[in-house]
Amino acid sequence: QVQLVESGGGLVQPGGSLRLSCAASRNILSINVMGWYRQAPGMERTQVATITNSGTTNYADSVKGRFTISRDSAKNTVYLQMNTVKPEDTAVYYCNAEVFYGLTRSTYWGQGTQVTVSS
Repeated sequence: QVQLVESGGGLVQPGGSLRLSCAASRNILSINVMGWYRQAPGMERTQVATITNSGTTNYADSVKGRFTISRDSAKNTVYLQMNTVKPEDTAVYYCNAEVFYGLTRSTYWGQGTQVTVSS
């Protein structure tokens, strides 16, 4: 089992920055993949960025060069640094954890944090 708690959302102006945090209830290096997803009103949830337990990162094309996913294993926390934000980044952001047990994959989600980009 993994509990995930997000924080750091809020209102930010276009062009500004925001950092989201996701605290996990267990050693994040024991979690195969952690990531951030987002869901805008009326839209499907989509992947924003992921990081594997070996440190490999992956980003959606829409955020490449603007967002950075990182981790602090001592704090069991994953971050999403959001720079040069745009109104289209407005969404509820969810932390995700994927744990592989042999051929079985378990998926865990946080409760979400709202990010609103508006002047």
